[in-house]
Amino acid sequence: MKKIIITLSILIFTSFIINAQVTNKVKPQKDENIKIEKKISDNPNAPEIEFDKLIHDYGTINKFGDGKCIFIFSNTGKEPLILSKVRSSCGCTVPKWPKNPILPGRSDTIKVKYDTKRLGIINKNVTVTSNAKTSPVILKIKGKVVAQPTEKIPEKQLNDVSSPVNR
Repeated sequence: MKKIIITLSILIFTSFIINAQVTNKVKPQKDENIKIEKKISDNPNAPEIEFDKLIHDYGTINKFGDGKCIFIFSNTGKEPLILSKVRSSCGCTVPKWPKNPILPGRSDTIKVKYDTKRLGIINKNVTVTSNAKTSPVILKIKGKVVAQPTEKIPEKQLNDVSSPVNR
């Protein structure tokens, strides 16, 4: 009898735990006092960001070479453009961007510096987040870092007429 009571109590307790985990989905009621935020993309006057290029190719670059590049962009929308976040895919790529709003019809730059002390293929992304209709925008840098050619040490030319010194 004890086994039956213990088994039933465990089953009842388990059913309470299972029912506690189930959430009831309640439809939110409309409240006229709550403001609904409009998506930026729905705004016909929203800023638009256009870049002169989306990919910068360094080609082959020497180790410790110049890893700087510039991406030029314009605000072709009707409202000021604000770049809220510009992030790279790793710590070897450092972007710098304007913190002030870019007015409609104006241009500015995002400067990117890649650390060229690392040898090998460059394939990095820089993600630009803004209040533009097309946000985020992904910029790419690519190329290859190779070792610097070793400098040739000049060799001293020996004369054929010279003879060893006898002591």
